[in-house]
Amino acid sequence: MSESALKGSAQALQVAFDAALVDLDGVAYRGPYAIPTAPAALNGARAAGMRIVYVTNNASREPHEVADHLTSLGIPTGPAEILTAAQAVARLMAADLDPGATVLAVGGKGLRSALVEYGFVLVSSANDEPDAVVQGFVPDISWRDLAEASYAIQGGARFFASNLDMTLPNERGIAPGNGALVGVVISATGVRPTAAGKPLPTMFHLAAASVGSVRPLAIGDRLDTDLKGARAAGMPGLLVLTGVSSARDAVLAPADQRPSYIGEDLRCLEQVHPTPVRVGTVWTVGGASASVDGRTLIVDGDGIDAVRAACAAAWAAADIGIMVDAGSIPDFRVGL
Repeated sequence: MSESALKGSAQALQVAFDAALVDLDGVAYRGPYAIPTAPAALNGARAAGMRIVYVTNNASREPHEVADHLTSLGIPTGPAEILTAAQAVARLMAADLDPGATVLAVGGKGLRSALVEYGFVLVSSANDEPDAVVQGFVPDISWRDLAEASYAIQGGARFFASNLDMTLPNERGIAPGNGALVGVVISATGVRPTAAGKPLPTMFHLAAASVGSVRPLAIGDRLDTDLKGARAAGMPGLLVLTGVSSARDAVLAPADQRPSYIGEDLRCLEQVHPTPVRVGTVWTVGGASASVDGRTLIVDGDGIDAVRAACAAAWAAADIGIMVDAGSIPDFRVGL
């Protein structure tokens, strides 16, 4: 198998790894509502001895608010178990800017409070000639906010962003994320920000260190942030099919976004994961198998093992320059 191949685990993942670095949107909840299987799965993982840290690119809320939200959903959580992109970008800025630097913050109170904790002085206008602008997601952001940020950057302020997620899943569907709003400021200024959130490795390393983990497992629903970030951090990653990225997306994943494990939802933490086995050109995972004939993906079986077998076959083909025809990927009936 290639280095980026799907892995198996003879132990339940919640036993094989000492900590889970869990994304929130699309993994634990969608908008205000818990993903139905998440509370029992996360509480079960904790009971099995797995330490949990919630790692989110959403910078709009303070850690205690996120913890209260999770607790209200039946997932008892304390603020120390939350790491937000606001905290990560404030730490990054503190390493780059002088103590007491002035900052124009475009974002919610989660971002502002993190900046104050790191000793920055907040200003409200480009006329204050801030040393830096930092942009984080907040749902009621306005044209005036984006314009003020643009004016400050044009005046020489450094530009930072909590994260560059282009989309944000919620209970109604997929909405524009912070990256889409950052794109507006980039269009106006021609300046790209320094970002701190996933898929950069910083948050993963901070989260693992916060609980003293030596065998962390990063868990997410997005290949382009959660799983790409896990690979950048040198950590195994688990893709759950409850959010943005689909089984089809996983089959087509580039090497730097491939997960080490795939599950329908967080219940897979309490399960063993069969190791993909190759015999000739056929990859077998559990009771399912897959192969690539020319550019056609052939899958025998169904369920999550069929997804895993399809990924093993498609990734092995891609590693030798053969990209499967997307039209040959079956409509997998998995996920919530």
